[in-house]
Amino acid sequence: MSDNMRWRYGDTKPVITKAIAAATKIEIGDLVEQAAGGDVTPAASHTWNTDLATTQNEFHNTFLGVAMQRSRGAGDPAQDSDPIRVATEGVFEFDCAAATFELGTLVGPAKQTGNALENQKVVALAAGNENKAIGRVAKRYAANTTRVLVDITSTVLAGGPQAKA
Repeated sequence: MSDNMRWRYGDTKPVITKAIAAATKIEIGDLVEQAAGGDVTPAASHTWNTDLATTQNEFHNTFLGVAMQRSRGAGDPAQDSDPIRVATEGVFEFDCAAATFELGTLVGPAKQTGNALENQKVVALAAGNENKAIGRVAKRYAANTTRVLVDITSTVLAGGPQAKA
């Protein structure tokens, strides 16, 4: 997917990452994680493990936020010296499969065809699955929609979406 500024409103509480590895391509709007060693990678680069639920749980544990800048392309001499800005909070509009959503519904990264997560697409999660979520729906959709507003919460910086008390 190409760059897509998904931010709609709210304080993004941005952070600046370490330099992005030369082989890693990150585009504006990608869900990104802070992997081992502090490397920042898009959701599709997360290693698939057994099934979607397990993989979403692991991605949730390392979820940093949404890329607000793209990484430089492979072959660019400055590639290994530039970090990117990542939003750790805020409301973003993501693609989704046609569905209805209640306000506060948990969402996680969707599954690509094959065994990989989507970089810029989300799916609804059942209540009680905060351990797989990257945020909550910020607007009610009574009719099917293919785009949903999501209030993201970085697990790395804020512990992710919390269970309702």
